[in-house]
Amino acid sequence: MWRVLAITWFIVALHAEIRSVDIRPPGWSTDRVGSLRILDQKELVFDRIGKYRFAEISDLAFLKKRHRLFMVSDEGKLFRFRARFGRRKIRELVPESGARIRKKNGKKLKKWRRDSEGLTLDGKGRLYVSFEEKPRIAQVGYDGRIVRYLRLPKSIDEMGKFRSKNKGLEALAWHPKYGLVTAAEFPVKARSKKVQTLYALDGRKWSFLRGQEPKSAVTALEVLDNGNFLVLERSITGVLDPIVITLREVQIDRCRQGLCPTKVLARMDSSKGWAVDNFEGLARVGADRFVMVSDDNDNFYQKTLLIYFEVSER
Repeated sequence: MWRVLAITWFIVALHAEIRSVDIRPPGWSTDRVGSLRILDQKELVFDRIGKYRFAEISDLAFLKKRHRLFMVSDEGKLFRFRARFGRRKIRELVPESGARIRKKNGKKLKKWRRDSEGLTLDGKGRLYVSFEEKPRIAQVGYDGRIVRYLRLPKSIDEMGKFRSKNKGLEALAWHPKYGLVTAAEFPVKARSKKVQTLYALDGRKWSFLRGQEPKSAVTALEVLDNGNFLVLERSITGVLDPIVITLREVQIDRCRQGLCPTKVLARMDSSKGWAVDNFEGLARVGADRFVMVSDDNDNFYQKTLLIYFEVSER
């Protein structure tokens, strides 16, 4: 029996690894890109965590008091890691468990209802997930079981109001003043294609001009220490075309005539040598410190990258 177990653990070990990577262009001599300082960079290589396949990670949330980093996949799976973030490095990152997001009664969600894209924690440590193909936001337990669904603003409460069924509630964040805030991947039908909007569940909203890159899409959302929003945008126009990842600050304290100004904090373009991938998730892990994660699309040629960075003008 012990031989079988030893072989099993050896096989698992072959498919479980956290590797150091470098997404910077060759010869890049600084850890800075724009207003960002890259602190640490990892590739997460796990075949399974628990009994669930680890792939297609779409967002992150960090529970600082318990040192737990949650990851959600767009296949409706929730993974938990023990994590500690130092001043310059990821000090600890250990997988603990995997679970399937499921109904209150414990039953599985139907395939078209489990496209989970956004993840966040509120000020009391409660976990929330946003779904794309059928627009919903749910409070879920740490075990993945849905506790309740939340009421959405009328402008985003039906799939028919989005550009397509795969362009629903992509991003989710908790603002200490405004509560849960969400965003669609592309502007909703009622708005100009050039204007993106962030929606608080209490009805407040903030609009800003969409990114200049072709097919620019919002993929993740967080809150900066100054109360403004940090928006992660991705531009992918084709398999052989460049991937451009942009991080922008949406300055909600300076909105005028229905539009908020934005500031580009960093732009990473694969045609310029950046080894970026399909970044879809953000989580705040400390003062002006964040991690972002890429979705590997369950594809051999793509990677799950975890980038630890600081937003700093210095």
